[in-house]
Amino acid sequence: MSRMGDVLAGLHAVWEFESDSVLIRYERGIRTPKLFQALGERRVPLEAIAGVSLTRGKRGTVVLRVEPRPGADPLLEAAAGQLKENVDPYRLVLPAEREVLAEYYADELRGLLTESGPADRFLVKAPEGPLSFKAYDGKATFDGRTVTFRWFWTGASSAKWKAGDQSFTVGELNGVEWRSPEVFEGHLRLLGRDAGVSGVQADQDPAAVVFGLGYGPVHESLPFAAAVLAAVRASSPVPAVPAGGPRRDPADIAERIRHLGELHQAGLVTDEEFSVKKAELLSEL
Repeated sequence: MSRMGDVLAGLHAVWEFESDSVLIRYERGIRTPKLFQALGERRVPLEAIAGVSLTRGKRGTVVLRVEPRPGADPLLEAAAGQLKENVDPYRLVLPAEREVLAEYYADELRGLLTESGPADRFLVKAPEGPLSFKAYDGKATFDGRTVTFRWFWTGASSAKWKAGDQSFTVGELNGVEWRSPEVFEGHLRLLGRDAGVSGVQADQDPAAVVFGLGYGPVHESLPFAAAVLAAVRASSPVPAVPAGGPRRDPADIAERIRHLGELHQAGLVTDEEFSVKKAELLSEL
């Protein structure tokens, strides 16, 4: 970068370009997405960036975006492609009249990039703990070493009550499965090292908490999932299970699609929810 500390301010964020990284500071305001406010700021090392793009945005804007290398950011690994465009932490939206300036910074940044392809470790720092959030059926807490689920009598299934409150050290885990609370059957599931492919639904699994309307929102549950995933990777030299979780039994997928169809026909699931969830289930085959 031409000078240490060059700054580019856009909608909801300010990017500061340094010799070895891009420091992204997110605004705090009523219109700023809650995920950005929860993240506060993020330092993205240049070695974590695979590319830079500049495209036309909506309503007279341009969008500058850095493309992280696969596996470089625990937040994106946990999200597994489920983040909506407006809460992509790597997008900077600018007025169209600043396009020339944005192109200058994009070119400068491209000239400093030397890495590409998947990263062999997380290069972007995970959200710091302790972290906690309330799901529909319990409260999840993480102190940096142990994840604890404490069940709510108003939401937890009988299977979870029978199992009792749960605690998992990061050494027992091999990954995290996060399904956005904005989709049908959203949940956070902890994947054990010794566990095989599980067909148990999240509301019956003591290693999972389920989301619902107003419970486990993205800005609380996703940083939580990212922090746990980063701690698991740091504690284990063995390859971790991808954030999307293990492949499931085709028979279990077929049964869940059948059940989903019944809910759709009964009017309990919208057309959009049905299509999204069906596609999600098929992707797990």
